[in-house]
Amino acid sequence: MAVDTAIDDALVLTVDDRNRLYERGTVLIDDGRITDVRKSGDGDDAVAADRVIDGDGKLVMPGLVNAHTHLELTPLIGAFSDLDLFEMMGSMTALFGRLGEGEFDYLLEAGYELAALNFALGGVTTVNSMDVRPAAGAETFGDAGLRGYFGPAITDLFWDVPVDKQFDYARRFIDEYHDTYDGRIRATICPHDDWSCTRELWERTAVLAAEYPDVLVHTHLLELEESNAMARANGSADSIGLLDDVGLLDDRLIAAHFRVADDEDVERTAAAGASVAHCPSVFACWNPDAEMQWTPVPELRDAGVDVGLGIDDHYWHDSYSMFGEARQARLAANVKRTAGQYQSMELVRMLTVEGARALGLGDEIGSIEPGKRADLIVLDVDKPKFTPLTNVPAHVVNNAAPADVETVIVDGDVVVRDGTVETMDADAVQQRVEHAVDRFTDETDWELDVGGGKPPSPIDTVRDLPKRGPAQLLSRLAVQSARDRFPF
Repeated sequence: MAVDTAIDDALVLTVDDRNRLYERGTVLIDDGRITDVRKSGDGDDAVAADRVIDGDGKLVMPGLVNAHTHLELTPLIGAFSDLDLFEMMGSMTALFGRLGEGEFDYLLEAGYELAALNFALGGVTTVNSMDVRPAAGAETFGDAGLRGYFGPAITDLFWDVPVDKQFDYARRFIDEYHDTYDGRIRATICPHDDWSCTRELWERTAVLAAEYPDVLVHTHLLELEESNAMARANGSADSIGLLDDVGLLDDRLIAAHFRVADDEDVERTAAAGASVAHCPSVFACWNPDAEMQWTPVPELRDAGVDVGLGIDDHYWHDSYSMFGEARQARLAANVKRTAGQYQSMELVRMLTVEGARALGLGDEIGSIEPGKRADLIVLDVDKPKFTPLTNVPAHVVNNAAPADVETVIVDGDVVVRDGTVETMDADAVQQRVEHAVDRFTDETDWELDVGGGKPPSPIDTVRDLPKRGPAQLLSRLAVQSARDRFPF
């Protein structure tokens, strides 16, 4: 029986329930799905297939899942690395305010192209992105043959865009993009976080979610010490309680960060069937409080919570590497706690099948098993850096890099072949990004060149900051802080 694609005589890391690893394995793909995974035998190299991939010196594993990210400002990679925390947050908040008003669409469009190109080259087959104006992202990733969840951020205390306008856009976005591109592109509902949304906004979000019962709710949760304080200002005991009160604490929720969660938060999240995206690099780079606890990932996983890995704002820490995110998860947890927080295979699972489960796709992707959609990547491991090839899971999470990815297959279609993206014109994308950044610096007071980046002056930044929403946010937190200190 003929199949579309056969990969023969490869090292196959299945990431199935038994974490089976074939030293010499064969993977067969037909009509977008995996039809067989087995030990290679005599004659497998002669299987009738339209496309045959010689697996000698190759590692086949599931495609990587970026469970939480922001993609619009990808062209500004390198712009923030050398700023201090307050410079970065101020300049970013000012930018997001202008994005919310519809400025810089050319930069956003180029950003999605650059993100799709680089994530494809690095073996990332699925992203879950929260942005301001994500329509171009849905179209770009769809056209590139990748899988993605996209949704517009909604907030009433972070910028000054009218709330009705935000909800109208969110509803139109869902209607236009959910379950498109043969099901590879799906919409999400994205209340921004638990510290910049009022209770009224959360209640409206719950109404919207009830209108679209098959759409995930994607938010930042328990990211900062201010999270629970704002929940109390919103009339609930804490952040988890607020989501429960409005009807959003359920198996459709994927929550990024979860850094300040306690044992009760973990238990309630597990009981609700909600999921978490852990993003270690962004806080290893931009931690606002050295004394703050680290995300309790081992406790979450022990409680049965699906935890995926996310690269978050990759342009804040200058990395597209999801392999690097797994390594950072291990190193940061070991520094913050003690050594031995993860086994290597646990991190491989967080990169793949647990990220897929966090997005409700665990039955479709994330492991190499018959019947699942064929989202997989092929790494060249016939290199000195992988010699000797012992403890393959450790090599994947400690040693592998995007440059090792040779082939990327999504839904059975080849997106990257021999290290070249086949669904995009890489040279044209690079040119458009360079032109977009030149235009951006011409239109703003940003300075960006080969020597680094410099944001506008503090005076100019303050001028561009949203005013009404953040003022209400700070006022609410100040009042709640007083109530917490002097209860009456």
